[in-house]
Amino acid sequence: MRTLVVYYSRKGSNRFLAHKVAGGLSADIERIRPWINVFLLFLLKIHLGIRPIRHKAESYDKVILVGPIWMGRLIPPLRSFLNKYKERIRELVFVTCCGSTDARKDEKFGHGFVFREVEHIMGDKCTHCRAFPIDLVLPEEKKGDDQAFMQTHLMDENFRGEIQDRLEDLIDKIRTQKPGRYQVLNDKSGV
Repeated sequence: MRTLVVYYSRKGSNRFLAHKVAGGLSADIERIRPWINVFLLFLLKIHLGIRPIRHKAESYDKVILVGPIWMGRLIPPLRSFLNKYKERIRELVFVTCCGSTDARKDEKFGHGFVFREVEHIMGDKCTHCRAFPIDLVLPEEKKGDDQAFMQTHLMDENFRGEIQDRLEDLIDKIRTQKPGRYQVLNDKSGV
């Protein structure tokens, strides 16, 4: 099975996660490149699209999209990628390193809303969504601390324990999953 990991990362955590996923699946990898500074335009609700990717999405059995969630929203580079390539993608897995925890996924800034939006855009082609909350790598006394969250990035030194187990589970499920079956992998109750 040919797999392509496509990612966008502003601070580096989603780039790190994308490389971990690609390494675990022996997948090709490519970065999404917006035409212009995304964060400023995100705040203004303006987006000018992304540059074309070099890999041909249609030549892969599965595309794994990795990227952040900002303030509980699907960010423009990820949305642009989905809209631009949705007809060429056979099967999509969406993965995010984000600030919302599993317990707060359905709150205003949670990842649950984004998962539903990705599934809406992609329809049956979206087979998995998985969150890797940054809280998983914070020490117990720093969990819930916004400043600690903003200063923490995924790296080899902190990528262990529950977050490493979550990655291994994701890779195993991607390898063994039957096509066309949507699953939210971080929550038993579904989104």
